Amino acid sequence: MAENDNDNQGKQNHQETTPKDDSARKLSGMSIRRNDQQKVVDPETLIKETQTRVWGALKKGYEYVGSIDESDKFLRQHVFSKIDMMVLYVDLVGSTAMMLELPEEKLAIIISSFAQEMAAVIKQFDGYVLKFVGDAAIGYFIAEKSQLRIADNVVNCAKSMIAVIKKGINPILNQYDYPDLMVKIGIDFGKNIIVRYGANAEKSYVDLIGPPMNIAAKIQSFAKSDQILIGDDVYTRLHPSIQKSFTAVRWENDEWNYRSRVTGKIYQVYEYKN
Repeated sequence: MAENDNDNQGKQNHQETTPKDDSARKLSGMSIRRNDQQKVVDPETLIKETQTRVWGALKKGYEYVGSIDESDKFLRQHVFSKIDMMVLYVDLVGSTAMMLELPEEKLAIIISSFAQEMAAVIKQFDGYVLKFVGDAAIGYFIAEKSQLRIADNVVNCAKSMIAVIKKGINPILNQYDYPDLMVKIGIDFGKNIIVRYGANAEKSYVDLIGPPMNIAAKIQSFAKSDQILIGDDVYTRLHPSIQKSFTAVRWENDEWNYRSRVTGKIYQVYEYKN
């Protein structure tokens, strides 16, 4: 009975929202349309849609779907705002070796398929695709309304990315004697500020800067193949049932020395365990 009480208490705590600060109050009046419920995505449908697109890419080339356009529009509407968000970095493993082993046209198809399919998963979970950097994709998930549910969503997004690659992309690539794809994923939470480099509101480059961008990238760089790593600021916002799937990373030889922005102590990182 005590265990059930604890689970119920955890669920009640998870339903609570974090109070907004001044910047959040300002943002609450803006047109941010995001579902307040945990996103439910059918994995089988996601995989089938992926396979359809990848088959098309192999036969007639990849068609750009405008993944970044929605993000660009959002950033321009909220330029110079400071926003709570989850940041996800997903990076392709072994791309350097592929560059040396595969013809350029094959490599282009693989990289394009990977990038666009990761973007499709991000969008399925109500995230924005910030940009593609080499063989990495960066997504962000607005968390002004409900940080707790968004934390659950972004972890489920990361899990779906790996499932899409293993069950959707790789089986098709194998039929063309292409190598299996594997990824490394890092996620962190916090406030980023939207910046615009230039005076032109419509054409000047817009981007995100802030600690979560930096830490998510660092976390991702320490991940192993097909591994999901999250920062403590994400972990503490997860539902207890999802927290159980994560364990604290034990670092060796002080290889991780980044400190919490709140406590000043070494920032804890957690790894997902299947």
